[in-house]
Amino acid sequence: MLRSGIALPKHIFPLFLQIKMPPLVHFLHGKESGPWGSKITYLADIVKKHGADVESLDYSATFDPLERVRILEQACAARPAAVLVGSSMGGWVATTASARIKVSGLFLLAPAFYLPDYPQHQVGCSGDKIEIVHGWHDSVVPYRNSVRFGQENNCTLHLVDDEHRLRNRLDRVGLYLSSFLERILK
Repeated sequence: MLRSGIALPKHIFPLFLQIKMPPLVHFLHGKESGPWGSKITYLADIVKKHGADVESLDYSATFDPLERVRILEQACAARPAAVLVGSSMGGWVATTASARIKVSGLFLLAPAFYLPDYPQHQVGCSGDKIEIVHGWHDSVVPYRNSVRFGQENNCTLHLVDDEHRLRNRLDRVGLYLSSFLERILK
């Protein structure tokens, strides 16, 4: 029965409760950055223009990438994410989490793959659902690591004239993200 006192037939009531939520895009920041830095704030505005909701949790309490995966898994159990956008360690976390939670796509920025202090990443998305942007002049995570990952997983890789934080080509990163979301969220 509705508040108005009108009784709905039993076969209609479950349909009445089904509310269509916009897709959710989770941002995963890097090891030493925060959840709402200038890069995530800029990219989150682009995500919102595509009609998606945005979440960016604060992972700064731990530098353990596997603990960050567990935090993300708990958040996605409450509300599943359609897309994970990860930067540096956040890219490693997004990729590894995708092997445990179902997502439609991964958008990765200078992901921390094949680094000696990280466990081996896992991949749960097919390569056609993964896009990477990496700077040629990255002194934190070598761009060659993304080339290797791209070759092994048959995914799209954009190499840009920038460094690890990609702040000089953020406009270009935004265009790549917008195009990616058009393809993945359709």
